[in-house]
Amino acid sequence: MTKVLVARLDSDGDVLLAGPAIRAAAAHADDVTLLCGPAGAQAAELLPGVNHTIVWSCPWIAAHPGPVHPDEVRALTGRLATAGYDLALILTSAHQSCLPLALVLRMAGVPAIAGISADYPGTLLDVRLRPDLDFTDDAPEPERALAVANAAGCHLPDGDDGALRVHAPPDMTHLTGRGPYLVLHPGATVPARRWPAHRCAEAVRALTADGHRVLVTGGPGEKDLTAEVAGTEGTDLGGATGFAELAGVLAAADVVIVGNTGPAHLAAAVGTPVVSLFSPVVPAVRWAPYRVPTALLGDQTAPCRSTRARECPLPGHPCLTSVTADDVLAAVNTLLDGTPTTCASP
Repeated sequence: MTKVLVARLDSDGDVLLAGPAIRAAAAHADDVTLLCGPAGAQAAELLPGVNHTIVWSCPWIAAHPGPVHPDEVRALTGRLATAGYDLALILTSAHQSCLPLALVLRMAGVPAIAGISADYPGTLLDVRLRPDLDFTDDAPEPERALAVANAAGCHLPDGDDGALRVHAPPDMTHLTGRGPYLVLHPGATVPARRWPAHRCAEAVRALTADGHRVLVTGGPGEKDLTAEVAGTEGTDLGGATGFAELAGVLAAADVVIVGNTGPAHLAAAVGTPVVSLFSPVVPAVRWAPYRVPTALLGDQTAPCRSTRARECPLPGHPCLTSVTADDVLAAVNTLLDGTPTTCASP
């Protein structure tokens, strides 16, 4: 039996973007284990090709890491050694290093390890890809991950187009009601990537006045936000869904309006067009919704671009506050007209 470990240790959106690489691994293995962080575990449950999941909070990846505990690292190393993996694929973003995990995997006895590293890896990697030499470092995240799998000999099977994908989501008609609707998801884990709540509320009113039915989604900790945004015109679904149920809500929507956060990639994974309220703190070329019709809104030339800032460094959050409800309404109607687009404003 061929056993492959795939590691993607950050958030739900990142794990969803690893989906094509995981399916490539599954096409060449009898058993695939996904090593992910706590923030990515609920997405891991939705991915085709994953047989097992190991959840571990990685101190060099987590946004708010605790101290490094040697006993925890030893426990992980022992667990990986016992499993007897034949190959490990370490999937990272451009700002992350694969080498600390490669050392753990090497200590666990994994005989073949693949990853992307600008730094000299010594004997930690058997298959090394170098940014801007072996592939374009501005490639979309799913393609970056898939490049690692391909270099290790794992390729998508015939008929797999490489788009994002999840298991068939549940029918959520009992929650959404029947008839067409839009989804507006106002929250984001990173504050710098949130469209201001008052703008979201304005959009709900404008979309409703234009004849659209708008559902407002959010997690259990976002009920105050979703209630404010939904107002009296929208339907407040804050805290009403888990991640799998949210996939069902998004799958039946005509368009999803969302910032650069996990649900944007979940919408792409179920094939729903996205109005992407995209703060340029990370590059849209890497992180915009993948392979679905997308209207990209937000000033991509703002001074905060590519800073990876979690809190907006500029007064008034201009890159997203400048986007109006009318901009969103126009983008929604463009997507509903069936015009494939990736546009930016203002």
